[in-house]
Amino acid sequence: MMTWTVNPWWVLALACPVLLLGEFLVRRIRWLARFNIPVSVAGGLTVALFVLAVNLSGVARVALQTDVSARWWTWLVTSGAEWTRTPSAPVNRPFLVAFFTCIGLNVSWRVARRGGWPMLMFLFVTTLLAVVQNGVGIGLAHLLGASPLLGLVCGAVTLTGGHGTSAGFADAIAAAGLPEAAVFGAAAATFGLMTGSLVGGPVGGFLVRRKALRPGRTAVEEAQGFVRREADFLRDVRTFAGYGWKGVLHLLVLLACIKAGAEVSALMVKVGLKFPVYIGSMLLGVLLRNALDLLGKRWIRTEVVGTLSVLMLGLFLSISLMSLQLANLANAALPMLVILCAQVVVMALFAAFVTYPLMGRDYDGAVMAGGHCGFGLGNTANAMATMEVLVERFGPSPRAFLIVPVVGGFLLDFTNALVITVTLNWIG
Repeated sequence: MMTWTVNPWWVLALACPVLLLGEFLVRRIRWLARFNIPVSVAGGLTVALFVLAVNLSGVARVALQTDVSARWWTWLVTSGAEWTRTPSAPVNRPFLVAFFTCIGLNVSWRVARRGGWPMLMFLFVTTLLAVVQNGVGIGLAHLLGASPLLGLVCGAVTLTGGHGTSAGFADAIAAAGLPEAAVFGAAAATFGLMTGSLVGGPVGGFLVRRKALRPGRTAVEEAQGFVRREADFLRDVRTFAGYGWKGVLHLLVLLACIKAGAEVSALMVKVGLKFPVYIGSMLLGVLLRNALDLLGKRWIRTEVVGTLSVLMLGLFLSISLMSLQLANLANAALPMLVILCAQVVVMALFAAFVTYPLMGRDYDGAVMAGGHCGFGLGNTANAMATMEVLVERFGPSPRAFLIVPVVGGFLLDFTNALVITVTLNWIG
Protein backbone atom coordinates (compact mmCIF):
# COMPACT_ATOMS: atom_id res chain seq x y z
CA MET A 1 0.00 0.00 0.00
CA MET A 2 1.35 3.42 -0.97
CA THR A 3 1.99 5.95 1.77
CA TRP A 4 1.75 9.66 1.05
CA THR A 5 3.06 11.97 3.75
CA VAL A 6 2.15 15.61 3.25
CA ASN A 7 4.76 17.76 4.98
CA PRO A 8 3.68 20.78 7.07
CA TRP A 9 4.70 23.33 4.44
CA TRP A 10 2.38 21.78 1.86
CA VAL A 11 -0.37 21.74 4.49
CA LEU A 12 0.30 25.43 5.04
CA ALA A 13 0.15 26.06 1.29
CA LEU A 14 -3.18 24.25 1.11
CA ALA A 15 -4.81 26.57 3.67
CA CYS A 16 -5.95 29.16 1.11
CA PRO A 17 -7.29 26.63 -1.43
CA VAL A 18 -9.17 24.87 1.37
CA LEU A 19 -10.81 28.16 2.40
CA LEU A 20 -11.81 28.79 -1.21
CA LEU A 21 -13.20 25.25 -1.38
CA GLY A 22 -15.25 25.96 1.74
CA GLU A 23 -16.65 29.15 0.20
CA PHE A 24 -17.60 27.24 -2.95
CA LEU A 25 -19.37 24.53 -0.93
CA VAL A 26 -21.25 27.00 1.28
CA ARG A 27 -22.49 28.90 -1.77
CA ARG A 28 -23.49 25.79 -3.72
CA ILE A 29 -24.92 23.61 -0.92
CA ARG A 30 -27.85 25.52 0.50
CA TRP A 31 -28.11 23.71 3.83
CA LEU A 32 -24.53 24.66 4.75
CA ALA A 33 -25.48 28.32 4.52
CA ARG A 34 -28.84 27.67 6.14
CA PHE A 35 -27.17 26.17 9.22
CA ASN A 36 -24.44 28.83 9.36
CA ILE A 37 -21.49 26.49 8.83
CA PRO A 38 -18.19 28.48 8.63
CA VAL A 39 -16.36 28.17 5.32
CA SER A 40 -13.17 27.03 7.08
CA VAL A 41 -15.16 24.18 8.62
CA ALA A 42 -16.78 23.19 5.33
CA GLY A 43 -13.48 23.16 3.48
CA GLY A 44 -11.34 21.66 6.25
CA LEU A 45 -13.69 18.83 7.11
CA THR A 46 -14.17 17.99 3.43
CA VAL A 47 -10.43 17.44 3.09
CA ALA A 48 -10.29 15.49 6.38
CA LEU A 49 -13.14 13.24 5.24
CA PHE A 50 -11.42 12.67 1.89
CA VAL A 51 -8.22 11.63 3.69
CA LEU A 52 -10.23 9.31 5.95
CA ALA A 53 -11.93 7.70 2.94
CA VAL A 54 -8.58 7.08 1.23
CA ASN A 55 -7.09 5.60 4.39
CA LEU A 56 -10.06 3.31 5.00
CA SER A 57 -10.12 2.14 1.35
CA GLY A 58 -6.81 0.35 1.71
CA VAL A 59 -5.57 1.79 -1.60
CA ALA A 60 -3.17 4.23 0.02
CA ARG A 61 -2.34 5.85 3.32
CA VAL A 62 -2.30 9.63 3.56
CA ALA A 63 -0.91 11.53 6.54
CA LEU A 64 -0.91 15.31 6.95
CA GLN A 65 1.90 16.48 9.20
CA THR A 66 1.57 19.80 11.00
CA ASP A 67 4.50 20.10 13.42
CA VAL A 68 7.54 22.10 12.32
CA SER A 69 10.83 22.90 14.04
CA ALA A 70 12.20 25.44 11.54
CA ARG A 71 13.58 28.18 13.74
CA TRP A 72 12.66 30.96 11.30
CA TRP A 73 8.99 29.95 11.62
CA THR A 74 8.82 29.27 15.36
CA TRP A 75 10.76 32.40 16.37
CA LEU A 76 7.72 34.65 16.42
CA VAL A 77 5.65 32.54 18.84
CA THR A 78 8.34 31.29 21.20
CA SER A 79 10.37 33.00 23.90
CA GLY A 80 14.09 33.55 23.39
CA ALA A 81 15.06 30.85 25.90
CA GLU A 82 12.75 28.30 24.31
CA TRP A 83 13.74 29.20 20.76
CA THR A 84 17.39 28.31 21.39
CA ARG A 85 16.27 24.71 22.01
CA THR A 86 14.75 24.51 18.49
CA PRO A 87 11.22 23.70 19.65
CA SER A 88 8.61 21.95 17.55
CA ALA A 89 5.25 23.65 17.10
CA PRO A 90 2.16 23.30 14.90
CA VAL A 91 2.61 25.14 11.63
CA ASN A 92 -0.63 27.07 12.22
CA ARG A 93 0.27 28.31 15.70
CA PRO A 94 1.28 31.80 14.47
CA PHE A 95 -2.22 32.22 13.03
CA LEU A 96 -3.82 31.14 16.31
CA VAL A 97 -1.74 33.57 18.36
CA ALA A 98 -2.27 36.34 15.81
CA PHE A 99 -6.03 35.85 15.92
CA PHE A 100 -6.25 36.15 19.71
CA THR A 101 -3.87 39.10 19.68
CA CYS A 102 -6.29 40.81 17.28
CA ILE A 103 -9.06 40.06 19.77
CA GLY A 104 -7.00 41.82 22.44
CA LEU A 105 -6.31 44.81 20.20
CA ASN A 106 -10.03 45.24 19.63
CA VAL A 107 -11.03 45.00 23.32
CA SER A 108 -11.77 48.56 24.36
CA TRP A 109 -12.66 49.47 27.94
CA ARG A 110 -15.31 51.78 26.53
CA VAL A 111 -17.19 48.66 25.39
CA ALA A 112 -16.06 46.40 28.22
CA ARG A 113 -17.45 48.55 31.01
CA ARG A 114 -20.93 48.16 29.50
CA GLY A 115 -20.86 44.40 29.86
CA GLY A 116 -19.60 43.86 33.44
CA TRP A 117 -22.09 41.46 34.98
CA PRO A 118 -22.81 39.55 31.71
CA MET A 119 -19.15 38.49 31.63
CA LEU A 120 -19.40 37.08 35.15
CA MET A 121 -22.69 35.42 34.28
CA PHE A 122 -21.18 33.85 31.17
CA LEU A 123 -18.27 32.54 33.23
CA PHE A 124 -20.79 30.98 35.62
CA VAL A 125 -22.77 29.44 32.74
CA THR A 126 -19.69 27.96 31.08
CA THR A 127 -18.41 26.57 34.36
CA LEU A 128 -21.82 25.05 35.05
CA LEU A 129 -21.63 23.31 31.67
CA ALA A 130 -18.29 21.79 32.67
CA VAL A 131 -19.95 20.31 35.77
CA VAL A 132 -22.85 19.01 33.66
CA GLN A 133 -20.47 17.47 31.10
CA ASN A 134 -18.61 15.59 33.82
CA GLY A 135 -21.87 14.36 35.31
CA VAL A 136 -23.19 13.18 31.93
CA GLY A 137 -19.91 11.51 31.04
CA ILE A 138 -19.49 9.68 34.32
CA GLY A 139 -23.16 8.71 34.51
CA LEU A 140 -23.20 7.23 31.00
CA ALA A 141 -19.89 5.46 31.59
CA HIS A 142 -21.45 3.79 34.63
CA LEU A 143 -24.52 2.72 32.64
CA LEU A 144 -22.34 1.33 29.85
CA GLY A 145 -20.12 -0.59 32.26
CA ALA A 146 -17.05 1.54 31.45
CA SER A 147 -14.61 3.26 33.79
CA PRO A 148 -15.86 6.55 35.25
CA LEU A 149 -12.47 7.95 34.27
CA LEU A 150 -13.42 7.42 30.64
CA GLY A 151 -16.55 9.46 31.33
CA LEU A 152 -14.39 12.22 32.80
CA VAL A 153 -12.15 12.17 29.71
CA CYS A 154 -15.28 12.46 27.55
CA GLY A 155 -16.49 15.34 29.69
CA ALA A 156 -15.05 18.73 30.56
CA VAL A 157 -11.46 17.52 30.17
CA THR A 158 -11.66 17.31 26.38
CA LEU A 159 -14.84 19.20 25.48
CA THR A 160 -14.78 22.40 27.50
CA GLY A 161 -11.03 21.90 27.92
CA GLY A 162 -9.87 20.88 24.43
CA HIS A 163 -6.61 19.26 23.36
CA GLY A 164 -4.46 21.33 25.72
CA THR A 165 -6.38 20.49 28.88
CA SER A 166 -6.63 16.86 27.78
CA ALA A 167 -2.86 16.62 27.43
CA GLY A 168 -2.35 18.44 30.73
CA PHE A 169 -4.54 16.03 32.73
CA ALA A 170 -3.57 12.83 30.84
CA ASP A 171 -0.88 11.73 33.30
CA ALA A 172 -3.07 12.33 36.35
CA ILE A 173 -5.98 10.39 34.85
CA ALA A 174 -3.66 7.59 33.76
CA ALA A 175 -2.27 7.37 37.28
CA ALA A 176 -5.83 7.20 38.64
CA GLY A 177 -6.52 4.06 36.61
CA LEU A 178 -7.00 4.80 32.89
CA PRO A 179 -3.66 4.10 31.13
CA GLU A 180 -5.11 5.04 27.72
CA ALA A 181 -6.10 8.52 28.92
CA ALA A 182 -3.84 10.33 26.43
CA VAL A 183 -5.10 8.33 23.42
CA PHE A 184 -8.76 8.58 24.41
CA GLY A 185 -8.29 12.26 25.21
CA ALA A 186 -6.84 13.07 21.80
CA ALA A 187 -9.69 11.24 20.04
CA ALA A 188 -12.39 12.88 22.20
CA ALA A 189 -10.92 16.35 21.75
CA THR A 190 -10.81 15.79 17.98
CA PHE A 191 -14.46 14.74 18.03
CA GLY A 192 -15.30 17.89 19.98
CA LEU A 193 -13.36 20.12 17.61
CA MET A 194 -15.29 18.71 14.67
CA THR A 195 -18.78 18.80 16.23
CA GLY A 196 -18.22 22.16 17.92
CA SER A 197 -17.75 23.63 14.45
CA LEU A 198 -21.02 22.10 13.25
CA VAL A 199 -23.43 22.65 16.16
CA GLY A 200 -23.01 26.30 17.13
CA GLY A 201 -24.23 27.85 13.88
CA PRO A 202 -27.50 25.90 13.73
CA VAL A 203 -28.26 26.54 17.41
CA GLY A 204 -27.53 30.27 17.24
CA GLY A 205 -29.34 30.67 13.93
CA PHE A 206 -32.39 28.78 15.23
CA LEU A 207 -32.64 31.06 18.26
CA VAL A 208 -32.32 34.22 16.18
CA ARG A 209 -34.95 33.13 13.67
CA ARG A 210 -37.34 31.53 16.17
CA LYS A 211 -37.34 34.53 18.48
CA ALA A 212 -37.14 37.10 15.64
CA LEU A 213 -34.10 38.71 17.28
CA ARG A 214 -32.17 41.66 15.93
CA PRO A 215 -29.19 43.67 17.21
CA GLY A 216 -30.03 46.86 19.05
CA ARG A 217 -29.05 50.33 17.92
CA THR A 218 -26.21 50.50 20.46
CA ALA A 219 -24.68 47.34 19.05
CA VAL A 220 -24.76 48.77 15.55
CA GLU A 221 -23.10 51.97 16.76
CA GLU A 222 -20.40 50.02 18.61
CA ALA A 223 -19.65 48.07 15.45
CA GLN A 224 -18.38 51.38 13.98
CA GLY A 225 -19.74 50.52 10.57
CA PHE A 226 -17.68 47.34 10.28
CA VAL A 227 -20.46 44.87 9.57
CA ARG A 228 -19.22 41.88 7.62
CA ARG A 229 -21.04 40.36 4.68
CA GLU A 230 -20.80 36.81 3.39
CA ALA A 231 -17.42 35.13 3.79
CA ASP A 232 -14.99 35.86 0.96
CA PHE A 233 -11.32 35.16 1.61
CA LEU A 234 -10.01 36.86 -1.52
CA ARG A 235 -12.16 39.93 -0.85
CA ASP A 236 -10.77 40.12 2.69
CA VAL A 237 -7.23 39.96 1.29
CA ARG A 238 -8.03 42.76 -1.16
CA THR A 239 -9.65 44.79 1.63
CA PHE A 240 -6.57 44.52 3.80
CA ALA A 241 -4.27 45.35 0.88
CA GLY A 242 -6.43 48.42 0.26
CA TYR A 243 -5.53 49.83 3.68
CA GLY A 244 -2.01 50.48 2.32
CA TRP A 245 0.50 51.81 4.86
CA LYS A 246 -2.20 51.80 7.54
CA GLY A 247 -2.49 48.04 7.11
CA VAL A 248 1.29 47.59 7.19
CA LEU A 249 1.54 49.53 10.46
CA HIS A 250 -1.23 47.48 12.04
CA LEU A 251 0.50 44.29 10.92
CA LEU A 252 3.77 45.46 12.49
CA VAL A 253 1.98 46.26 15.76
CA LEU A 254 0.41 42.79 15.68
CA LEU A 255 3.77 41.09 15.12
CA ALA A 256 5.38 43.10 17.93
CA CYS A 257 2.61 42.11 20.36
CA ILE A 258 2.96 38.44 19.38
CA LYS A 259 6.72 38.40 19.94
CA ALA A 260 6.61 40.33 23.21
CA GLY A 261 3.64 38.22 24.31
CA ALA A 262 5.69 35.05 23.87
CA GLU A 263 8.06 36.35 26.54
CA VAL A 264 5.13 37.22 28.83
CA SER A 265 3.65 33.73 28.41
CA ALA A 266 7.05 32.16 29.16
CA LEU A 267 7.29 34.24 32.33
CA MET A 268 3.85 33.01 33.42
CA VAL A 269 4.93 29.41 32.92
CA LYS A 270 8.13 30.09 34.85
CA VAL A 271 6.19 31.25 37.92
CA GLY A 272 3.88 28.22 37.75
CA LEU A 273 0.91 29.62 35.84
CA LYS A 274 -0.42 27.54 32.95
CA PHE A 275 -2.36 29.33 30.24
CA PRO A 276 -2.89 28.88 26.49
CA VAL A 277 0.09 29.92 24.36
CA TYR A 278 -1.66 33.05 23.13
CA ILE A 279 -2.57 34.58 26.47
CA GLY A 280 0.50 36.81 26.82
CA SER A 281 0.04 38.34 23.37
CA MET A 282 -3.69 38.82 23.89
CA LEU A 283 -3.11 40.63 27.19
CA LEU A 284 -0.52 42.91 25.62
CA GLY A 285 -3.00 43.71 22.87
CA VAL A 286 -5.61 44.68 25.46
CA LEU A 287 -3.13 46.86 27.37
CA LEU A 288 -1.86 48.60 24.25
CA ARG A 289 -5.33 49.33 22.87
CA ASN A 290 -6.62 50.78 26.12
CA ALA A 291 -3.46 52.76 26.84
CA LEU A 292 -3.81 54.45 23.46
CA ASP A 293 -7.52 55.04 24.04
CA LEU A 294 -6.71 56.62 27.43
CA LEU A 295 -4.24 58.97 25.75
CA GLY A 296 -6.82 59.87 23.13
CA LYS A 297 -4.79 58.26 20.33
CA ARG A 298 -7.02 56.50 17.80
CA TRP A 299 -4.14 54.79 16.03
CA ILE A 300 -5.59 51.27 16.18
CA ARG A 301 -8.58 51.02 13.87
CA THR A 302 -11.20 48.38 14.62
CA GLU A 303 -11.95 47.66 10.97
CA VAL A 304 -8.29 47.00 10.09
CA VAL A 305 -7.74 44.69 13.06
CA GLY A 306 -11.08 43.01 12.33
CA THR A 307 -10.04 42.17 8.78
CA LEU A 308 -6.73 40.77 10.03
CA SER A 309 -8.49 38.66 12.66
CA VAL A 310 -10.84 37.11 10.10
CA LEU A 311 -7.92 36.18 7.84
CA MET A 312 -5.90 34.67 10.71
CA LEU A 313 -8.87 32.70 12.04
CA GLY A 314 -9.72 31.27 8.64
CA LEU A 315 -6.15 30.10 8.01
CA PHE A 316 -5.82 28.57 11.49
CA LEU A 317 -9.08 26.64 11.34
CA SER A 318 -8.64 25.41 7.78
CA ILE A 319 -5.28 23.86 8.71
CA SER A 320 -6.59 22.48 12.02
CA LEU A 321 -9.63 20.83 10.49
CA MET A 322 -8.08 19.44 7.32
CA SER A 323 -5.38 17.73 9.43
CA LEU A 324 -7.79 16.09 11.88
CA GLN A 325 -7.04 12.39 12.36
CA LEU A 326 -10.60 11.21 11.88
CA ALA A 327 -9.43 7.58 11.79
CA ASN A 328 -8.93 7.89 15.55
CA LEU A 329 -12.67 8.46 15.86
CA ALA A 330 -13.50 5.55 13.58
CA ASN A 331 -11.42 3.30 15.82
CA ALA A 332 -12.71 4.69 19.12
CA ALA A 333 -14.40 2.41 21.60
CA LEU A 334 -18.20 2.21 21.34
CA PRO A 335 -18.85 3.49 24.90
CA MET A 336 -16.72 6.51 24.13
CA LEU A 337 -18.64 7.34 20.96
CA VAL A 338 -21.98 6.92 22.75
CA ILE A 339 -20.89 9.31 25.51
CA LEU A 340 -19.56 11.89 23.05
CA CYS A 341 -22.68 11.82 20.89
CA ALA A 342 -24.79 12.34 24.01
CA GLN A 343 -22.58 15.28 24.98
CA VAL A 344 -23.31 16.96 21.65
CA VAL A 345 -27.06 16.75 22.33
CA VAL A 346 -26.55 18.02 25.89
CA MET A 347 -24.49 20.95 24.59
CA ALA A 348 -27.14 22.02 22.09
CA LEU A 349 -29.92 21.80 24.70
CA PHE A 350 -27.81 23.58 27.33
CA ALA A 351 -27.04 26.44 24.94
CA ALA A 352 -30.70 26.86 23.97
CA PHE A 353 -32.30 26.44 27.39
CA VAL A 354 -29.61 27.67 29.81
CA THR A 355 -27.04 29.87 28.07
CA TYR A 356 -29.52 31.85 25.98
CA PRO A 357 -32.00 32.61 28.81
CA LEU A 358 -29.33 33.44 31.40
CA MET A 359 -27.51 35.73 28.96
CA GLY A 360 -30.58 37.91 28.51
CA ARG A 361 -32.91 36.25 25.98
CA ASP A 362 -31.83 38.83 23.41
CA TYR A 363 -29.81 38.88 20.19
CA ASP A 364 -26.46 38.97 22.03
CA GLY A 365 -27.59 36.02 24.13
CA ALA A 366 -28.38 34.01 20.99
CA VAL A 367 -24.98 34.78 19.43
CA MET A 368 -23.23 33.83 22.67
CA ALA A 369 -25.25 30.61 22.84
CA GLY A 370 -23.95 29.71 19.37
CA GLY A 371 -20.43 30.61 20.41
CA HIS A 372 -20.77 28.57 23.60
CA CYS A 373 -21.37 25.47 21.47
CA GLY A 374 -18.12 26.24 19.67
CA PHE A 375 -15.85 26.13 22.71
CA GLY A 376 -18.11 23.97 24.89
CA LEU A 377 -17.29 21.16 22.46
CA GLY A 378 -14.21 22.41 20.63
CA ASN A 379 -12.21 25.57 21.34
CA THR A 380 -12.53 29.34 21.39
CA ALA A 381 -11.47 29.63 17.76
CA ASN A 382 -14.49 27.47 16.83
CA ALA A 383 -16.69 29.79 18.85
CA MET A 384 -15.38 32.90 17.11
CA ALA A 385 -15.81 31.35 13.66
CA THR A 386 -19.39 30.43 14.52
CA MET A 387 -20.17 33.93 15.79
CA GLU A 388 -18.54 35.48 12.70
CA VAL A 389 -21.01 33.59 10.52
CA LEU A 390 -23.96 34.61 12.70
CA VAL A 391 -23.13 38.32 12.69
CA GLU A 392 -22.41 38.25 8.95
CA ARG A 393 -25.95 37.01 8.45
CA PHE A 394 -27.96 38.73 11.18
CA GLY A 395 -26.02 41.81 12.32
CA PRO A 396 -23.27 42.90 14.76
CA SER A 397 -22.88 41.77 18.36
CA PRO A 398 -19.89 43.60 19.93
CA ARG A 399 -20.82 42.40 23.43
CA ALA A 400 -20.62 38.75 22.37
CA PHE A 401 -17.25 39.34 20.69
CA LEU A 402 -15.97 40.91 23.90
CA ILE A 403 -17.27 38.36 26.38
CA VAL A 404 -16.83 35.02 24.61
CA PRO A 405 -13.08 35.21 23.83
CA VAL A 406 -12.18 36.59 27.26
CA VAL A 407 -14.16 33.89 29.09
CA GLY A 408 -13.47 31.02 26.70
CA GLY A 409 -9.84 31.85 26.05
CA PHE A 410 -8.78 32.90 29.55
CA LEU A 411 -11.09 32.90 32.58
CA LEU A 412 -12.63 29.48 31.98
CA ASP A 413 -9.21 27.81 32.19
CA PHE A 414 -9.20 28.56 35.92
CA THR A 415 -12.68 27.32 36.75
CA ASN A 416 -12.59 24.31 34.43
CA ALA A 417 -9.31 23.09 35.94
CA LEU A 418 -10.88 23.37 39.38
CA VAL A 419 -13.99 21.43 38.27
CA ILE A 420 -11.86 18.68 36.72
CA THR A 421 -9.58 18.42 39.75
CA VAL A 422 -12.49 18.14 42.19
CA THR A 423 -14.20 15.52 40.00
CA LEU A 424 -11.01 13.50 39.57
CA ASN A 425 -10.42 13.42 43.32
CA TRP A 426 -14.03 12.35 43.83
CA ILE A 427 -13.94 9.38 41.47
CA GLY A 428 -10.22 8.56 41.57
